[in-house]
Amino acid sequence: MSHSQPASFRYLLPVLRIAIGWHFLYEGLVKLIYAGWSSAGFLQASTGPLAGVFRAIGGNSVAVTVVDFLNIWGLIAVGLGLMLGVLTRWASVGGMVLLGLYYLANPPLFGLPVAGSDGSYLIVNRNLIEMLTLGFFVAWRPVVDEVAQASRREMLAAAAGLPVMGAFLLAVLRKHGYRSFEEMNLRMRGPGPNRVVANPTIRSFQFAKVGDLRARPPMAQIGKVQFSRLILGGNLIGGWAHARDLIYVSKLVKAYHHRDKVFETFALAESCGVNAILTNPMLCETINDYWRNGGRIKFISDCGGKNVLEMIQRSIDKGAAACYIQGAVTDQLVKDGNYDLIAKGLELIRKNGIPAGIGAHELATVKGVVGRGLAPDFWMKTLHECNYWSARKDQQHDNIWCTEPEDTVAFMKERPEPWIAFKVLAAGAIDPKRGFRYALESGADFLCVGMYDFQVVDDVNLFCDVLNKGLVRGREWRA
Repeated sequence: MSHSQPASFRYLLPVLRIAIGWHFLYEGLVKLIYAGWSSAGFLQASTGPLAGVFRAIGGNSVAVTVVDFLNIWGLIAVGLGLMLGVLTRWASVGGMVLLGLYYLANPPLFGLPVAGSDGSYLIVNRNLIEMLTLGFFVAWRPVVDEVAQASRREMLAAAAGLPVMGAFLLAVLRKHGYRSFEEMNLRMRGPGPNRVVANPTIRSFQFAKVGDLRARPPMAQIGKVQFSRLILGGNLIGGWAHARDLIYVSKLVKAYHHRDKVFETFALAESCGVNAILTNPMLCETINDYWRNGGRIKFISDCGGKNVLEMIQRSIDKGAAACYIQGAVTDQLVKDGNYDLIAKGLELIRKNGIPAGIGAHELATVKGVVGRGLAPDFWMKTLHECNYWSARKDQQHDNIWCTEPEDTVAFMKERPEPWIAFKVLAAGAIDPKRGFRYALESGADFLCVGMYDFQVVDDVNLFCDVLNKGLVRGREWRA
């Protein structure tokens, strides 16, 4: 570097290099640590000029395995090179290639929805900014801190990366815990895409893995947002098990869904083409944490809580892709005749530019809202048959959620808005194959289904089988 440049300039450049290296290295390590991570969801959500190519890669399990390996170790190698000042030029070139591919997959262009929830961009985003910065390191030879060519002062600047590397490792351990290599090895066993498995009983508990996936659910649009027709329900993750008289189950499923397990479940769902989770604002922080660690699953909030408008605003602030007024809340508001609050809720959601929905357990709620001339962008309405073992209308104890399925089907047939059906399996009482077919043939446009990680692949396969084999709908698709 020319000595005519200020000394502060010479020291700021290594800081910039180390900071970008930190970002790359952490992205790579997180994807390595969490065995459920896959690039499939990101590739499938591609909206750029090469979307067809990226989606084709995302739909091929062998190609996804190769891309995952190259992506993880590419990020780690680039991060190490930049942080330690070793082969910085080559590390910068590698980083530019990775960032360029990320940018092409989901460019923030005019009229294109951008996958992810870390901010709002138009043409310029963080990928482009980092790519241009690395281009600066590549193009301006004196800036490159190659160890073999560095002056004594420049070598000291490069060595500054060593203590930062120590701080980095401590930060990673503190955030993700001190894991044994034996545990990580066990988690990663299984060839190729089959590494996405449930880990506590890996040797004895066998279930379908990503490699067993036969198809991915199609996408459909609500407002301007694309959602998979099969949506991950958040009740099991949040601990709302609806286990009838088994009062310990809610605590059990909440204990099962520790942070790592939630992340694995989200990543597995994304790998299978399920691009959204529908849940309560209580899980906002967990979802935001997942996004910070590279996840991209979309969040539909039920805005449940004591203060409807406050929960709507909180959900929007935390990155919700769509919001609706939770079913039990709307049921009570309609009973109280408080349609003004429902209208204000819809207005607040739409004011923030995302789809606004209304939820309901009772058909009378939907009829009441329609009768008042309120039209949401989508409906969240329960739907299931009442022929399962615990469907007791005379003694209902958290065991039935759609008491008038036939009337619901008939009324919803005339509604022009998209319909997300939930409780389609009556909280686990109905076999998915039967419950999925009944809901789809009855007119639901999307199904919201609570799934454990070990059920995701099977449920996606069943959903696609039902959707593609002899489905006879009584209602035209609304999305």
